[in-house]
Amino acid sequence: MASGGSLFGTGPNGVFRRTVPRPETESERRMVRVLGLPQLTMIGVGAIIGAGIFSLAGAVARDIAGPAVLVSFLIAGAASLCAAFAYAEFAGMVPRAGSSYTYAAAVLGEVVGWIIGWDLLLEYTAIVATVSIGMSGYVGYLLEVVGVDLPLWMQGAPGTGEGHRVDLIAMLICLGVAWLLNRGTRTSARVDVVLTAVKIAVVLLVVVVGLSRVDFGNLEPFAPFGWGGAVTGAATVFFAVFGYDALSTAAEESVDARRLLPKAMVLSLAISMVLYVLACVVLTGMVHYTQVDPDSGFSSAFSSVGLQGVAVVIAVGAVLGIVTVSFSFMMGASRLWYALSRDGLMPKWFGELHPVRRVPHRATWILGVVSAVLAGLLPVEEAAELTNIGVLFAFVLVCAAVVVLRYRRPDLPRGFRCPGMPVVPVLGVLFSAWLMSFLSGETWLRLGMWLVLGLVVYALYGYRNTRRVMPGGSVDLSELPGRR
Repeated sequence: MASGGSLFGTGPNGVFRRTVPRPETESERRMVRVLGLPQLTMIGVGAIIGAGIFSLAGAVARDIAGPAVLVSFLIAGAASLCAAFAYAEFAGMVPRAGSSYTYAAAVLGEVVGWIIGWDLLLEYTAIVATVSIGMSGYVGYLLEVVGVDLPLWMQGAPGTGEGHRVDLIAMLICLGVAWLLNRGTRTSARVDVVLTAVKIAVVLLVVVVGLSRVDFGNLEPFAPFGWGGAVTGAATVFFAVFGYDALSTAAEESVDARRLLPKAMVLSLAISMVLYVLACVVLTGMVHYTQVDPDSGFSSAFSSVGLQGVAVVIAVGAVLGIVTVSFSFMMGASRLWYALSRDGLMPKWFGELHPVRRVPHRATWILGVVSAVLAGLLPVEEAAELTNIGVLFAFVLVCAAVVVLRYRRPDLPRGFRCPGMPVVPVLGVLFSAWLMSFLSGETWLRLGMWLVLGLVVYALYGYRNTRRVMPGGSVDLSELPGRR
């Protein structure tokens, strides 16, 4: 092992020292362990199902993959499953809140944890923007139903339609979510389950009613953009099959994190994939892919076959369902920023809690403004790509880390063991890298600039400051308790 003075060692001065946030010692600040497998699974489904099915599926079907959009979801789901197994093994080893930032810092070292945490800030913010764009289309549809016609300039980002200058509704949604979060709103597990049930009910309504109106002639040609279009579509919709990571933020509220979190991650992905595939068949079977509305795909499809009432129900359900995803990821991003500030990697100012409402209000407002700018000025496909490259980058690191740790520390207690080692996590790396290759050069450039900026922040501030906040060398993962 490298000496404590080595910059690239695991000692107190090394950038690869392994750190874990200290548990709260005061009982009034400690989270209550109440979540079982059903609640955790519903939280995962709630984080996965959102704009991906209600909006992005339509945009990808029309412009990228055609009816083969269902193949896009299957490819993305296969890649996501490999990574889900890797995440599940981490969750079974490090039962602490903090997402993959906490996992990486505890297993791979501080600098790797910082890179993933910095990456997740961009990813979560872009997810909020993407989801808000998807919600904007359904809000616009509902306004049209009641006779409200918005000016063209505020109906979409530049390049998304004639006269479009900004997606004002999407911007207002982002700012509205930030405002509500700063009111001190706390979403209980019961509310999460109810809202997720509403979303699932709407998707089932789409499937049950829509299958009776499917014209299989609309599925021809099945892959009008070629199979390359289906793969490109997979890279675009990837964020729609990722959300189980949100479960890791509930680790300290699970009755048995080591055992239940891995199961909930896999179950939530499986349930969501079945719903995604059935919904894609309905969408491209009810109307020809060239006629799919990229903004409010399902509502417009049902309206076109004379089911106006069902279309309105779907639009309302989509708005209610999608807004929970915005809340989940903006809250996750603000709590991640709070964690980075708490651990000394970013200035304490960003993580300060409101004196009355006890929420990280500064971080939340910054995230709200940045996501609003992205939502207002980027088309949904570009916002989704920005999300996906961050997700895929994190997947590559997590999958690779599971392989390394399994052979370096086989003695560590694991609540879940990734099957097919090392084939499954290696496939996760290859799948993720392959999908990343289909993303645009501009998206790669944006990620590269963001990561370089992150390394500069770490070198100039985080490295020295975190040693004042969390002094000492590497932690021993084998001493982490699974339940209290």
